[in-house]
Amino acid sequence: MCDTLVAKGGTTASGAMLFAKNSDREANEAQYPLFVPAQRHEKDARLRCTYIEIDQARETHAVLLSRPFWMWGAEMGANEHGVVIGNEAVHAKIAPGAAPALIGMDLLRLGLERGASAEEALDVITSLLGEHGQGGNCAHKGRFEYHNSFIVADAADAFVLETVGREWAVERVETRRSISNSYTIGRDFERTSQGAERLAIEHGLMREGEALDFAGAFANRKRSALASGHQRWCRTSALLTGRGGGLRAAEMMGFLRDHGAQAARQQDWRPDGILGGAVSAHATNGPVRRFGQTTGSWVAEVGNGRAVHWLTATAAPDTGIFKPVFFGPGFADEKSRAALPDFGPAPTDIYDARTRWWRHERLHRAVLRNYPERMAAYAGERDRLEASFGERVEALLARGGSAEEAGALSRAIWREADAAAERWCEQVRKIPENPAFRPSTPMAAHWGSLARQARMPGGPLTLPTRA
Repeated sequence: MCDTLVAKGGTTASGAMLFAKNSDREANEAQYPLFVPAQRHEKDARLRCTYIEIDQARETHAVLLSRPFWMWGAEMGANEHGVVIGNEAVHAKIAPGAAPALIGMDLLRLGLERGASAEEALDVITSLLGEHGQGGNCAHKGRFEYHNSFIVADAADAFVLETVGREWAVERVETRRSISNSYTIGRDFERTSQGAERLAIEHGLMREGEALDFAGAFANRKRSALASGHQRWCRTSALLTGRGGGLRAAEMMGFLRDHGAQAARQQDWRPDGILGGAVSAHATNGPVRRFGQTTGSWVAEVGNGRAVHWLTATAAPDTGIFKPVFFGPGFADEKSRAALPDFGPAPTDIYDARTRWWRHERLHRAVLRNYPERMAAYAGERDRLEASFGERVEALLARGGSAEEAGALSRAIWREADAAAERWCEQVRKIPENPAFRPSTPMAAHWGSLARQARMPGGPLTLPTRA
């Protein structure tokens, strides 16, 4: 489960393109920010992706990625030219490929490394898709194969790309758009692959001579419903369109924290049950089995003098805080490192207090034991602190700060955010559990199992089952 949103500059307060994504993966599947500098490669060089080897490009762009620890590809990211991409799993009536090929996250990273514009990155992805196909296990544990959809954007353009096997359709975004785990491109596509219609006809999904409805032909609605894909697409679409002009990055952050229309009306809401239209997901078990959850979140401002990326670098954006990274035009290539904060060591699926992702899990998992009261204890301070980060970033942009100044500001903010998270962790642990808000027995058992798998410290940070 994932959700990706985009708003073009004409609809935003700053005139910059706004992009946002929640990456939903398995609950112990840590991911982390990774910077890869621009590089030149030898002629005939080869590149090892997650499962297969392909020809390397002679030159690759500098990229900033949010990367699940075990794969070569990434869930979301940006490059030095201001291109941003997010991908989603989508479910078709035609089974996805199980044989190793390029997975959607590989295609995303390849698009960023090789495309200097949204249009170029789109061409990179569709060309590689036609040449190598997509397939292979995308799960950290167990098996999960899927087709992919993408939002590919830069300061001027944004596109939705939906795929099935080697075939695809592209829709150009007019103003604002979102995607979730469902096909959304019908007949209003800008272009499709040459084999898309033939594939649908061969599988009996449309008749010869009919106009192709890409989603109508290929979408497996029942499978998408299990992942609440259509519900979440409706929710993110409503969030985007419900706000008039002047959309801001802070509002996109709020969209990524959204728990759905029903939760917005409940002060005592807790993340234990049906996901519905919730954009921010927490793993649970019981009548509803949801082993995945939001494991990373990203909001980007690109264009009109901006190249700012707001990352949680943690799971559960509702329990975490967004922090700025300056990367893109004006902060690119040789200046990139100067403008980057310290992301710290890369995490794995085993608890490691040296890593930011796992340090935050102590806070996140403690909050889950009494979500309404523990979340309320620090949400106001988090919002004020996050707003102050935004004000300081605005001040730097207004005075045209250098990459070195941007880096100093970013590093200071990330240190402040880390210190606040540690303080909040101690704060919420002092709030007693409330039997009315304690997780259900199946959910508590599931999180206890996750804690044991990750070898997390015991005691109050491991969710016990109820007596």
